[in-house]
Amino acid sequence: MKRICIYCGSSPGADPRYVAETKKLGNLLADRNIQLIYGGAHVGVMGALADAVLQAGGRVTGVMPRFLFNKDVAHSNLTELKVVESMHERKMLMAELADAFIALPGGLGTLDEFFEVLTWGQLGLHRKPCGILNIMDYFARLIEFLDHLEQERFLSRLHRSMILIEHDPNTLLSCLENYKSPNIEKWLDREQA
Repeated sequence: MKRICIYCGSSPGADPRYVAETKKLGNLLADRNIQLIYGGAHVGVMGALADAVLQAGGRVTGVMPRFLFNKDVAHSNLTELKVVESMHERKMLMAELADAFIALPGGLGTLDEFFEVLTWGQLGLHRKPCGILNIMDYFARLIEFLDHLEQERFLSRLHRSMILIEHDPNTLLSCLENYKSPNIEKWLDREQA
């Protein structure tokens, strides 16, 4: 695993521990010589993550659509910044560049990007691991809802198991590195069809 795409907020959040824990992950990426692929901004959790990786001697590639680049939110000290024409191009390029994906605390954009790449995995479009770093139980209600999806038979147990969830960044990185993608087709509840 050489490159991880991380989706996270352009806001620092309400609690400074979101940023503090994110910086720990950034340091681990640099220590493990794993390149960060992310949205390219210098603000919020995103900026803190990129700064931590860079300050620890790691490599960071940002991918940003032009309309955001024109709003002066781009990080100016990245190893590489790729400016694309649309959000669709951004998502596709980030997915192509990465060997794995992680969601950190963030908002709608974080959830959108993470669930899109997770769905691509469910459909067999890639076999890359997808993880959630559950800092301060930020994702607790989302995890409960995922379990509800499984219970109500809208998500198979095997597909639910594709989402690696950990509180500790080091443990999550190890889980991503050791991930074996299940060899399954898109689940259809044929009993109900």
